Amino acid sequence: MRWRSYVAVGDSFTEGLDDAYPDGSFRGWADLVATRLAAEAGPDFRYANLAIRGRTFPNVVAEQVPAALAMKPDLVSFAAGGNDVLRRTFDPDDLVGRFDEVVGRLRADGADVVLFRFADVMARLPGQRLIAPRVALLNRAVGETAERHGATLVDLYADDTYLNPMLWSTDRLHLSPAGHRRVAGQVLAGLGLGCDEEWLLVPPNPAPTPWLSARTADLRWAGQHLAPWIKRRLTGRSSGDTLAPKRPSLAPLILTDPVDPAGG
Repeated sequence: MRWRSYVAVGDSFTEGLDDAYPDGSFRGWADLVATRLAAEAGPDFRYANLAIRGRTFPNVVAEQVPAALAMKPDLVSFAAGGNDVLRRTFDPDDLVGRFDEVVGRLRADGADVVLFRFADVMARLPGQRLIAPRVALLNRAVGETAERHGATLVDLYADDTYLNPMLWSTDRLHLSPAGHRRVAGQVLAGLGLGCDEEWLLVPPNPAPTPWLSARTADLRWAGQHLAPWIKRRLTGRSSGDTLAPKRPSLAPLILTDPVDPAGG
């Protein structure tokens, strides 16, 4: 087996929001990928997940990348920048340059690296005119960086399946359990491994919502999700300020998850 250690680096996307274990903690695509790698590698496999929700690209680079490099893993997944494109301080030139530098450091240390072009979430969120070009710029930079450094690219943006709202949670920003399973399947495919075919199955699109019901849902979403997000931005706070990584060091993965990691 090629990979006996895996470190996941990033923000809420990699932490696993909103794919909950029975105890309320979050699983997500990275845990699912780790279960498949562990099933293949055996008891020597080690996994760490350093991702914390709300982290911006500079936070990830300063806090998580040095820790990941110190662990000297065989495989690293790196997904950052999604929170940055939502902020008025977004500096595309700085982020693109630093993205390439960070991936170069990870590759130079001998690790295989997985990168992501982010799925299109803006169809369900306000600010599309401002944010969508930033996402396109970031995705283009990720693709170019992956090619330049020989990283594995998982192109979620090219998959129109993610336009299905059933792959997203009620906050319209984070993946649902079905969305996380699909991402895990695509990561494993990029690594040349298989998974349970059900991971790639997509729930049917919901029936069209009547106009009044849709506007009521929008207002409810704004009160439950948008308003708290705006308040955090105004007060300089983050949803992950008091949190630590869920798997801060490389450790064995106990395969107790009911989802079949090997498939078939």
